[in-house]
Amino acid sequence: MKKSLIRLSVAGTLSASLVFLTACASLTGNSCCAEGSNACTCGNLCGCNDCACKGAEGRWAIQKPGAFWLGIFKDRKTGEVTASLLWGGGSPNPQQNVKLWGTKAMMEQPLNKEKDKAKARIRRTAIDVHGTEADVVFTIVDGNGKELATEKAKAKRIPALPPAPVLSKAQYGETIDLLADGIDGWEAMNKNYFGWSVKDGVLMNRVKRTKDGKRDGASANLKTKRADFFDFKLSYDVRVLPGCNSGVYLRGIYEIQVADTYGKPANCHNMAAFYGRITPRVTAEKPANEWQHVDVTLYKRHVTVILNGVNIIDNQPILGCTGGAITSDEFVPGPIYLQGDHTDADFRNMKLTPIVK
Repeated sequence: MKKSLIRLSVAGTLSASLVFLTACASLTGNSCCAEGSNACTCGNLCGCNDCACKGAEGRWAIQKPGAFWLGIFKDRKTGEVTASLLWGGGSPNPQQNVKLWGTKAMMEQPLNKEKDKAKARIRRTAIDVHGTEADVVFTIVDGNGKELATEKAKAKRIPALPPAPVLSKAQYGETIDLLADGIDGWEAMNKNYFGWSVKDGVLMNRVKRTKDGKRDGASANLKTKRADFFDFKLSYDVRVLPGCNSGVYLRGIYEIQVADTYGKPANCHNMAAFYGRITPRVTAEKPANEWQHVDVTLYKRHVTVILNGVNIIDNQPILGCTGGAITSDEFVPGPIYLQGDHTDADFRNMKLTPIVK
């Protein structure tokens, strides 16, 4: 790897930074670009494509198989720059030592806690933006700064979010019963132990266990054979077993959490949360072993979740994919996929109604 990819040119970056700051100072507007608008606030959360600002600020879909996403944000009042990186699974991770030079940015994230610097591992991320696309370099270094591994990737700027849609104006197609064909309407996503079955209309996952009841390796994730879903309303009943940790992925990209979190404070990892990104505004889950009802509306990159009759996420904007996603590309249709590699869970009455306009 050329060191110039990581150690950015001081002269070049200072020049780019001055141009960037001048452009930012001259623009006003809402925090997000309206679709079709040519004006925006530089570096807003939406990461405008069509406005004057072309810096590294914004949200980036990293072009690797799976959930890889980068967000770089600058507080217009304080000048503070922050960043988050989603690396495959889990939630977006806050980055440290974030530096921004117009179209370039750098940051790092400790991957372990080791007093011995030779054993410490840090992921450094460098991004170099070219309009709506970017080159990204990930470098693993030890605590002494010694480079151990390097990976390059491409990224695409995520276009501005549209305004929150008026849900009452959505037009729906015909409802699809996702369990009408039993298990035949679904397929495994990997070659792990297949613990799924359908009995009396209930889709059940039972992970493989040892004789003493402990989980024995990973079980299979499951997805619908149909993969042409985009915007829709999805309704289902779910029964979480004690200690349950599962999930329902909308379009294979966005996870609605399934978990045994009854009695716990609201958290972005709770039952029916938009995993790792949106915390329910109230808690409405039931105890384990009870059937719970979920209604999810995905429409124009906004999400509404009603759990057991309570609106817990109300038409909130989606800033990016969630951990475990099939892809970071939010503009392709996809399947409904169920997380099966964690713990047992039961589903029934799974019905999807497409939004056609």
